[in-house]
Amino acid sequence: MEHYYTTLFEYISGVITLPDADQQSIRLSFKPVFVPRDTIIEKAGEVPAYHNFIVSGFMRNFRSDEDGNEITTDLNDGPRFFTSYFHFMNRTVSNENLHCITDCELLRISRDDVDATAERSFTQKDYTIRILQEHLQKDKERISDMANLTAEARYVKFVRANPHIIRHVPLKYIASYLGITQRHLSRLRSDSSSDTPTQK
Repeated sequence: MEHYYTTLFEYISGVITLPDADQQSIRLSFKPVFVPRDTIIEKAGEVPAYHNFIVSGFMRNFRSDEDGNEITTDLNDGPRFFTSYFHFMNRTVSNENLHCITDCELLRISRDDVDATAERSFTQKDYTIRILQEHLQKDKERISDMANLTAEARYVKFVRANPHIIRHVPLKYIASYLGITQRHLSRLRSDSSSDTPTQK
């Protein structure tokens, strides 16, 4: 289980230096969990119970529209925190679902433990704010892209930024995240492949 914590420490170190005392606090409060593929770990209509860090695997955050269609609002490409942030922090009922698309290794901390560790951690507040700011910026950028970029431009940008997702996540989830149909996405992928120059 050591690689669970090593991965988390490496992720946080990209944001802030983590003292030994805080590393020990994390080991006590974050619990390692293995989740099999195609499992929903947080359901809409409930108050999210955990803050999740993805050690390995691919997850999505989705909600359902009025017609029952699933709208994917977040996908991960590599280790990162993955939670219904607003509802988790405010202990409110979420309209989102967290879905492990593949087998996932997670570190999870409960809402009560977040409060308890914040009192003894030197850096938790700082790195939590920084990570939340990055998440909010990503959401803002996605909304802007949906409004201002063509479907083709959104796809090209997504592929460049998230190469691993394309190889591991079903097209229907990627299409939903990009705000296009799966058929349109398949056509964009085909056109992209045919545009690749061949050597003479």
